Amino acid sequence: MAKGRGSARSGVAAALVTLLCLLVHSENASAATYTIGWMFNVVSWPEGKSFSAGDVLVFNYDPTSHNVVAVDSGGYTGCTASSGAQVYQTGNDQITLTKGMNYFICSFAGHCENGMKIAVNAV
Repeated sequence: MAKGRGSARSGVAAALVTLLCLLVHSENASAATYTIGWMFNVVSWPEGKSFSAGDVLVFNYDPTSHNVVAVDSGGYTGCTASSGAQVYQTGNDQITLTKGMNYFICSFAGHCENGMKIAVNAV
């Protein structure tokens, strides 16, 4: 059966849709990875850095002495983790940033109060 002009146009349209899908899914291909030596007095670590949603923070630490807890702004300010907070404890945690403010603390007693916390704004 002979193909008409409509078939060629639909093939081009399908190729454009496929290309658009690939571009949308490749958004994270340019995500940056930042490694943090998770220790006391890291509160200023994000200063001077630019972060985007999809970037990955890698927290390196001794899991027998520390952890990483994703908290909200109140948990960050008050150095408290809610019962539903995500706790990471491998010593090599890889956390993908979401758009907006991302807050992390160490919930071991006294650690957050001694600067073991960071707030990262991802655009």
